[in-house]
Amino acid sequence: MGKLTGKVAVVTGASKGIGAGIARELAAAGAAVVVNYATAKEGADKVVADIAAKGGKAVAIQADVAKEGDVERLFAEARRTFGPIDVLVNNAGVYRFGSIEEFTEAEYRRQFDTNVLGLLFATREAVKQFNPAGGSIINISSIAPSVALPGTAIYTATKGAVDSITRVLSKELAPKKIRVNAIGPGGVETEGLHAMGIVGTDFEKEMTAQVPLGRLGQPEDIGPVALFLASEDAGWVTGEILFASGGHR
Repeated sequence: MGKLTGKVAVVTGASKGIGAGIARELAAAGAAVVVNYATAKEGADKVVADIAAKGGKAVAIQADVAKEGDVERLFAEARRTFGPIDVLVNNAGVYRFGSIEEFTEAEYRRQFDTNVLGLLFATREAVKQFNPAGGSIINISSIAPSVALPGTAIYTATKGAVDSITRVLSKELAPKKIRVNAIGPGGVETEGLHAMGIVGTDFEKEMTAQVPLGRLGQPEDIGPVALFLASEDAGWVTGEILFASGGHR
């Protein structure tokens, strides 16, 4: 039996990158996984197919976490498909970097609506489903609040909020036996990083030079950390921000 056999997990933003890696890892450990996506249906379907090919259980459900109605529907469909959930991974996130001179209200709202408001919506709906035995909520943060990289003011602010929410809810939800932790990844080679044109550039070399372990992370580096926090191995761990960054901070 796997560490999550009989458990149900919802992973938001799981059609690619870190979310896809986490979904595959939790499924391999025995969880039935809801692979949430906003627009990338093809990617979500591939993650589900990969899980099914290895004997796991998964379903793709579309929902934009920045929209309250979508999130309510996501969790209703998840419950109808697999039953009440035991694990929530708040992974859905967006980012765009730029100087303060390039700041716009629209970009501020785009990032905060997904990265912060979406996390709160999803957490609220998940808490309604957890059974008396409790469960685990894992928020995907970043090393951004620690390294304070120029040009990332909005994104860093959203992840600072994620860290604060994690600490508050770890205390608020502890009486319900719900553990709340966060993972702070460093630079991870994802589709998003490629889309930004960073991979293969001098900027990537500069990023890598700051990592003591000497490389960018991969989604497969984050999945096992999420599995640890989701499982009973972390039964005495809550309110923590666990860096998975190759030593960069």
